[in-house]
Amino acid sequence: MEVVLVQPEIPQNTGSIARTCAATQIPLHLVGKLGFDLSEKAVRRAGLDYWPWVPLHRHAGWDEYISASKPKNVWLLSKFGERTYWDAEFKQGDAIVFGSETKGLGKDFLSRYPSQQILRIPMVCAEVRSLNLSNAVSIVLFEALRQLSASGAFVARR
Repeated sequence: MEVVLVQPEIPQNTGSIARTCAATQIPLHLVGKLGFDLSEKAVRRAGLDYWPWVPLHRHAGWDEYISASKPKNVWLLSKFGERTYWDAEFKQGDAIVFGSETKGLGKDFLSRYPSQQILRIPMVCAEVRSLNLSNAVSIVLFEALRQLSASGAFVARR
């Protein structure tokens, strides 16, 4: 299981997601142009003292990510998804992919994948466009980990 952020823009969101990845030891892949600096100095200044425990990987683009990581299955999160995230059957080796805070993954990107791999987080209020990226990652990642835990593929420390 791994979390993939495609062109994240807001450092606080990525920092929160990185902390979740550190706590669960789930690899975090950052793909494409970032909207912030990831240098050691910038990370230290932001007080990210858990950063050394983040299984972090950087990729220049999507093709480089796919080539390097070779995920077994790719789950894309989008408000355009027809299936909800709880309909997915997550497996070890899967990638959960999220787009940028302002643009998401985009319809061109999504069109490369079958609709059954595009998931959404259901929301009741039509006036709310989206959830915060770090919240969305947590929601979906912990459902995936719940499923993996039930199958014995993920063991959380007590």
